[in-house]
Amino acid sequence: MDDAAVPKPGKWPVEPQTDVKTSEDRIWVDGCFDFAHHGHAGAMLQARRLGKELLVGIHSDEEIMDNKGPTVMTLKERVAAVDACRWSTKSVPYAPYVTSLPWISHYGCQYVVHGDDITSDSSGEDCYRYVKAAGRFLVVKRTPGISTTDLVGRMLLCTKNHFIRSLLKTLAGEEGSESPEERRRLGDEMTQRIRDYATDETGLQPGPQVLSWAGSKAAMEDHASEETGTYHTMANGKAPHQSQRIVYVDGGFDLFSSGHIEFLRQVAMAEEAMGHQNGWYEDPNKDYGPAYIVVGVHDDEVINHWKGVNYPIMNIFERGLCVLQCRYVDSVIFSAPFTPSKAYLTNIPYGIPNAVYHGPTSFMPLTYDPYTAAKALGIYHEIGNHDFQNVNAGEIVQRILKSREMYEERQRAKGEKAATEEAVQRREAMEQEAARLEKDRAGNR
Repeated sequence: MDDAAVPKPGKWPVEPQTDVKTSEDRIWVDGCFDFAHHGHAGAMLQARRLGKELLVGIHSDEEIMDNKGPTVMTLKERVAAVDACRWSTKSVPYAPYVTSLPWISHYGCQYVVHGDDITSDSSGEDCYRYVKAAGRFLVVKRTPGISTTDLVGRMLLCTKNHFIRSLLKTLAGEEGSESPEERRRLGDEMTQRIRDYATDETGLQPGPQVLSWAGSKAAMEDHASEETGTYHTMANGKAPHQSQRIVYVDGGFDLFSSGHIEFLRQVAMAEEAMGHQNGWYEDPNKDYGPAYIVVGVHDDEVINHWKGVNYPIMNIFERGLCVLQCRYVDSVIFSAPFTPSKAYLTNIPYGIPNAVYHGPTSFMPLTYDPYTAAKALGIYHEIGNHDFQNVNAGEIVQRILKSREMYEERQRAKGEKAATEEAVQRREAMEQEAARLEKDRAGNR
């Protein structure tokens, strides 16, 4: 390893600046972490379970470009995603693309963990050759069915075969194109993954509660029906303490990005600030925060009803797992209605929320205000502008389209089908039509 690649004291990207004694309880993982998809979270969860601290090295945009191709998300956006993962202890930006023994030793990590797939640098050599030779490499299973390459392919080819019509039926093995045996196997694996992600920061103990809501199509898609609906418990986690404020937010959370993450972080910060004002932190017996944040995630068909094209790019299962792994979330409600009506809000199992928050921008082209009930109840709050407010699924798709040739080359290098010119033109035309409909809807409000 070239000594020039090892920072001098005072030049390390994050503290500490002096070497830390190595420990088997301190684990290192590294990667690009382009898109905050649940495959990345799954790798961090498995690594965290092997120790008591997890340090996450994140490669720079320049190193990824030199070795793999262009990133979709900037380094700042990727760091925000890693920092938000419940199982990450510390992020280390500018980590070398070829994992370096001096780097992991400086941060006190005895072992490096990576999935069972092969990662190569620009010369075709194993990125983990040095740590493997030193006997400091551990392997975990790669999360199947999800990757940045796969998501880019969905965008370029405008596919919809990733959609899930009913999550509960899919988990029960009752829905899908596979054989009955294969559907049951996949359903069991998906159910287990939800339970795995519904764990605390150790990855070993119960964490967020997971529910699913069911109502009529009219109640799920718009404001035409007031329904209490029914709830199904998918994972038993930590229930709210009696003194905690119940906070509700909802959304599609497609391509779970820095825009979603910063919104959730701002909600947690707003409630924390309120807790300081109310003397919450003066009670030494309270080892939990002042708010219990519940996140409703909309179904695929609901999002597609409003946004069109082939949105959402991630299906309800994938988006829900992304939200579930976020450290600012205490409970997830799959298949939440698009409009949190009075009937819905007053029948949430945790009680009527003390607050309903909404962000500064909306990705959905709306013809009405979904939050009239929350406003009438006097519990509606808005989060103001922030640095990532424009980062949503539409913005990410546009980034892909603008640099299509580079991403197609990356797809080919991964052995994936590249988009034809006709497919890309179709995507662009569909996006333009969706934008026109959005403008028309806005004019009719």
